[in-house]
Amino acid sequence: MKSFWLVAICVALLDQAAKAFIESTFYLHELHQVIPGLLNLVYVTNTGAAFGLMAGTETWRHLFFQAVSVLAMGGIAYLYYAARSGSRLLFWGCSLVFGGALGNLIDRIRNRYVTDYIDFHVGSHHWPAFNLADSAITIGAVCLALFFLLMPED
Repeated sequence: MKSFWLVAICVALLDQAAKAFIESTFYLHELHQVIPGLLNLVYVTNTGAAFGLMAGTETWRHLFFQAVSVLAMGGIAYLYYAARSGSRLLFWGCSLVFGGALGNLIDRIRNRYVTDYIDFHVGSHHWPAFNLADSAITIGAVCLALFFLLMPED
């Protein structure tokens, strides 16, 4: 059970370290090619949810996203402990989602926005910028989906 917290905290710390690096070495909207035609590093901010949905600077939005993050983290922790499963899919799914949510929550509390920096694209077709926390949440969600799909029925 302790390893759940260790992985989640490591994800949040790595996320915060990557964001600190970007914030301290890039200007806002500065872009550096990593793999031409495929991957850039860019410094952008997001006041909304995934893909900038519901973006804005009103206080209610910040409180809403913070509350949703805390509720999601509570639900994930409850799921992990209540399931009492030795499943690696459940472990990694819950740990990654919790850690990613924590990383983005720290940004929302500290900055009132989330720092994004990974710009994946194919030619001129860009995926919205994201960060390590978003990647952890996505990978964790896939693990959880597989866990529930492959879970034997009683």
